[in-house]
Amino acid sequence: MSSSTIFLRSSARTLCASRIVISAAELNLSSAPAVGRLVCAVAPQVRHLTTQREIRENIKDYREGKFDKIPDPGHLEHFRNKSERKVKVAEEGERSQQGAQQVQGVQNVPGVDGEQSVQGAQGHINEEPPMGVYAMPHPIWTEDQLHDVKVTHKPPEGIVDRLALITVKTLRGCFDVFSGFKTGQRTDAKWLNRIIFLETVAAVPGMVAAMVRHMKSLRWMQRDHGWIHTLLEEAENERMHLMTALQLKQPSTLFRMSVIGVQGVFVTMFFVWYAVSPRFCHRFVGYLEEEAVKTYSKCLEDMEHGSIIHWKTLPAPPVAINYWRLPENAKLRDVILAIRADEAHHRVVNHTLASLKKDEFNPYKPGH
Repeated sequence: MSSSTIFLRSSARTLCASRIVISAAELNLSSAPAVGRLVCAVAPQVRHLTTQREIRENIKDYREGKFDKIPDPGHLEHFRNKSERKVKVAEEGERSQQGAQQVQGVQNVPGVDGEQSVQGAQGHINEEPPMGVYAMPHPIWTEDQLHDVKVTHKPPEGIVDRLALITVKTLRGCFDVFSGFKTGQRTDAKWLNRIIFLETVAAVPGMVAAMVRHMKSLRWMQRDHGWIHTLLEEAENERMHLMTALQLKQPSTLFRMSVIGVQGVFVTMFFVWYAVSPRFCHRFVGYLEEEAVKTYSKCLEDMEHGSIIHWKTLPAPPVAINYWRLPENAKLRDVILAIRADEAHHRVVNHTLASLKKDEFNPYKPGH
């Protein structure tokens, strides 16, 4: 008895699938009748086995090349070498000589001919892309929406909501004391330290919650009902707040070490909280965002008639202009307005998610 026959017999007794796929390298067309007899012999033991006709068709399709193939890495953009990418960029630059935007968002300069334009594109391919070009979908606020943000509060309902509110108020009070925010004048340094530190914390819940739900979806092999993308968008949006603030100040080594310590503790705590009660976590974030709206509203007040009036005339960082699609002459005040609008949006989203059951559909589409 051949080894291929023994293999097929042993597989047929244990396999509970509906088809048997036979490689042309192991089996030629002349062996199909033997396989058909084998299938008939084990048919009482295994249900829904393939028929002799289907075996012939599978072998024929394989010989004709009718099967899925692995893509050639050479045709994938991220597998191309640098010289190939330069050639592609040059071709694209040549096709868009007259006024179209070139690679990486660089515009053609009037009066420059096609050859110089292509050379500029080739040189630009090696430069680092601007921050924020890989951003996920997120809301772009109108002027009315930016100025229509109000400080609101959702009254707690039940013990879980009350615990979430008490936790947020306690953490805020402790942070105000230790950071010295409520004592003395609120200077540039105090505001920037507060914003940077809070954004390193605010970007944690969305990422942790998305990870927990992602792993649960994989573990239980079921859909997530659309929550993951909203949580990831929130996490990145908070991270972009941090990237913007870092354009104004670079923290000290001690500050960075404290962020590492707090992040380690908070990530672990929030992971456990979300595994136990997603409702508590989303309500916690909702109340946390209420405090964030208060903070940025106070910042805007200090910019109008406080200790940081000069912020109104400071130009907006380029990353903020690109991310929120602000005018080229936007000021730092416009950036704070956009950040406050983001926090107000997160406030509504998390209070909504907290009021939903964990298996209900997420009402927010990507970027909303």
